Amino acid sequence: MEGVEHKTVSVNGINMHYAEIGKGPLVLLIHGFPECWYSWRHQMSFMANHGYRAVAPDLRGYGDTATGVPNKDDPSNFTTLSIVGDLVELLNSIAPQEEKVFVVGHDWGAVVSWALCLYRPDKVKGFFCLSVAFNPRNPMKKPLETLRAVYGDDYYVVRFQEAGVIEAEFEEIGVKNVLKKFFTYREPAPLYFKKGKSFGDNPQVELPCWLSEEELDFYATKYEQTGFTGALNFYRAIDRNWELTGAWTGAKIQVPVKFIVGELDLTYNAPGTKDYLHKGGFKKQVPLLEEVVVLEGVGHFIHEEKPKEINDHIYNFIRKISSSNQSKFCAIL
Repeated sequence: MEGVEHKTVSVNGINMHYAEIGKGPLVLLIHGFPECWYSWRHQMSFMANHGYRAVAPDLRGYGDTATGVPNKDDPSNFTTLSIVGDLVELLNSIAPQEEKVFVVGHDWGAVVSWALCLYRPDKVKGFFCLSVAFNPRNPMKKPLETLRAVYGDDYYVVRFQEAGVIEAEFEEIGVKNVLKKFFTYREPAPLYFKKGKSFGDNPQVELPCWLSEEELDFYATKYEQTGFTGALNFYRAIDRNWELTGAWTGAKIQVPVKFIVGELDLTYNAPGTKDYLHKGGFKKQVPLLEEVVVLEGVGHFIHEEKPKEINDHIYNFIRKISSSNQSKFCAIL
């Protein structure tokens, strides 16, 4: 990408790689699975052209931040507390003059961003969330127990818990075919991996029009270098997250939020999600929720599939928050 600079900074005991472009207020872009900073390529140039500094890190275990993570095979080093710690130190290091920043997150990046908003709302001007809504902590049941009860043992998150097993299956299928399958999944239904047949009998699929072979090759090259373990450890730490975050049970998200999801996204079609988003439950947990937008005919990788629409939504949300903050400042004066 022309104009993008790549840098590495030591934060929270790891060396974090990040890409950046532009000048102005910082917009922190947090990727999900199975992506890396590159998933924000369409948003970064747009934000830079509109007067913002776009910063997209590789989260610990991903891309060029995969190396140098202490005990990288241990999921307990991949909790949201550790990952939010990485991001807070990143911001303190590269933007010490900015008390708060705008945050954009997708998939696991959304989960991490919700955690950032929950643990350190003082660092966030506003959060633009893609695909994964805030899920309040259930004090009665661990997440894996719930997922197994609802979906069974072949559900992808449950299968991801088998350290080494799923990696071996992915290796047999081939990195590029694995990534193709994830990026082309558009079923409004749960994703299942049967043992020995993670992607069924035929792992060969055609790429969608919004993802070129060259772009897929970029992702594949990174995962061929790092493997999938670091990324999968985010899933393997979900029960540990639950154990560590009892102090936030019942806490609400106290920053401005806009939420967008694709109509065909498996997250939007999970049991109870539509009622939660549209009938007041989500708003109760996120009191400063600005809006919920559902893009018709769009799948999970919404910012790559519909970059123009998403860019416009991000820009309008940031401008609205900025104008609101400016009005509050003037009122104080």
